Amino acid sequence: MTRTTGTLVGTLVLVVLACGGSDPGSGGTAGHAGGDPVAEAKGPHGGRLLTAGDFELELSIFERGVPPEFRAWARKGGEPIAPSDVSLQVQIGRLGGRVDDIAFAPEGDYLRGDTVVYEPHSFEVSIAAGHEGREHTWHYENFEGRTRIAPEAVRSLGVETAVAGPAVLHDTVTVYGRIRANPERVREVRARFEGAVRRVHADVGSTVAKGDRLLTIESNESLNAYSISAPIGGVITQRDANPGEQTSGRLLLTITDTSSVWADLSVFPGDQPRVRKGNPVSIARAAGGEPATGVISTIEVLAKEDQSVTARAVLPNPDGRLVPGIFVTAEITVGEYEVPLAVRREGLQSFRDFTVVYTQVDDEYEVRMLDLGREAGEYVEVLGGIEPGARYVTANSYVIKADIEKSGASHDH
Repeated sequence: MTRTTGTLVGTLVLVVLACGGSDPGSGGTAGHAGGDPVAEAKGPHGGRLLTAGDFELELSIFERGVPPEFRAWARKGGEPIAPSDVSLQVQIGRLGGRVDDIAFAPEGDYLRGDTVVYEPHSFEVSIAAGHEGREHTWHYENFEGRTRIAPEAVRSLGVETAVAGPAVLHDTVTVYGRIRANPERVREVRARFEGAVRRVHADVGSTVAKGDRLLTIESNESLNAYSISAPIGGVITQRDANPGEQTSGRLLLTITDTSSVWADLSVFPGDQPRVRKGNPVSIARAAGGEPATGVISTIEVLAKEDQSVTARAVLPNPDGRLVPGIFVTAEITVGEYEVPLAVRREGLQSFRDFTVVYTQVDDEYEVRMLDLGREAGEYVEVLGGIEPGARYVTANSYVIKADIEKSGASHDH
């Protein structure tokens, strides 16, 4: 396929070339290098029909009830030729340089290839057939799910790639909850000696450091004034003292240090057996940026009315973005395992009846049908369909899919 730089054309051109062998009159299916796609001649078995004078070879990919394999039928002057009287060798070259040499042996009324023709059926095909001392050769391109896109177009569309290889899969449970102030970081301020409040030095919302003066109290016994200092640094979150009031042993101020908060997360019965103390947890911040991370430190033993139990994580909150009282969504990692081959889930697309990714070789992109295993987090295990080390499309893979679909490439049989 060709492409005008910076545009997405995706026009499929099947170029079927033939060259003569030892027989000067040997030829193949005609082709041309431009214009409309060449109409492919079909034989009686539905395969591609290749001709050289009065010699005909029908080559088909057969996959009904068996793994895909090449089968071939030969005729001369319209009459079938016994498979044992024909020698046949086929070579297929795939994107990336892999070449498969396929030998054939007689079986019934056809010649059967000895190699599984795995998906995608996208390759250049070279054929050498011998009969009655003459060799006939053909070459054609059969591209499926392949396109070429100029690098500048790829960059402008935000297409990104990664290399398929080993990965650690994280099995997670999605839960919901709420941020709470960490009670270990909350201090209630009361007067040590009963007296009258003379001055309040901090108001609700004020940030104070440990040791800052908060209140001035006049003792009822000595009539001397003394100061109450902040026992911790934090924010004044409650004020119950005004000048002229008696302390009367009551709460005067509350200081909350929000640099550490609790995430109380509701875990429902279906997930409760999987969640344990020590499980890592990640909470996305509503304002964006890196998620807050911690571990499950406590799992309460009593269920709430909705049958959930609370799993609690203590989270660092140095920038204050996890405001006590807000609702959050969290991912609890309940297991992790390493797999030898995985791809990112964001790169997965559908193609015919397959789940696929699109590999990249230079400026060309081609579909790869995947046999998938376990899914966890951002990765999915791959059991087959792509080689380790292959570069494939991750972000915006739908762009490649759309361009291939424009080409109208069909599945070859």
